[in-house]
Amino acid sequence: MNSGWKLFLANKGAVAGAILLIIIAFAGIFGGMLYPVSATEIVAAPLEAPSMALPMGADYLGRDVFAGIMHGAGTTLLISLAATLTTVIIGLFLVGAASGFFGGKVDNILMRITEFFQVLPPILLAMVLVAVFGTDIWIVILVIGLVSWPPLARLTRAEFLKLKQREFIRAEYSIGSSNLNIMFRVLLPNASPPLIVATALTVGTALLFESGLSFLGLSDPDVISWGYMIGSSRDYIFDAWWSVIYPGTAIFLTVLSISLLGDGLNDALNPNLRER
Repeated sequence: MNSGWKLFLANKGAVAGAILLIIIAFAGIFGGMLYPVSATEIVAAPLEAPSMALPMGADYLGRDVFAGIMHGAGTTLLISLAATLTTVIIGLFLVGAASGFFGGKVDNILMRITEFFQVLPPILLAMVLVAVFGTDIWIVILVIGLVSWPPLARLTRAEFLKLKQREFIRAEYSIGSSNLNIMFRVLLPNASPPLIVATALTVGTALLFESGLSFLGLSDPDVISWGYMIGSSRDYIFDAWWSVIYPGTAIFLTVLSISLLGDGLNDALNPNLRER
């Protein structure tokens, strides 16, 4: 573990990504206290340009864009993390682990279900589900998770299929270990390095999904998120670029930091790299 930590610290991009992500998370948690201006209150003239009083200007309603960035950080990260948790529950625990461990008919059935979801365009499926069930924030989170789990399921299955042939798994059977014990206390920890990296990258994918749905107007209008800020101001991009560029930059930097962090985790957790 110590060598893995050294490999992570040696990756300057990963360290920068981790620091940036900590700053964004700090803004999401303490944004309301750091900048106590309501993200929904009209505080200026519509489309007012950035100034000393309004560091990032105002949107088409006269709301403070910087306040939206600060308050929206928490909402955006909440949606991304909760959607990723949904993805992990479905893709890793319910489908991938069961498919890879049990094999046979269970594997065939679960993989056919996985393939069905994979051939459907994720964004179109998400649009249909949100249009049918509503744009409440928790429905959006569930929908993102429902359309994002197949890649994680396939990766988990592959890792379980590879590991369950090892001698230490046969030893677990010989001492009478239960299937659940072998799956989640033996196989899962040994398969965790690539799964942790994939899960970290899924957070960025979920963030982009939420931004895409918000841009199309398929998000909760009562919740301020960066995607909602872009979607609600897209008609004014040539008149007030700041109302779109700033939240777009926030999304870009967050996804970049997650990608860099994922790269560093791969360096730290990949046993082939640790042995060099």
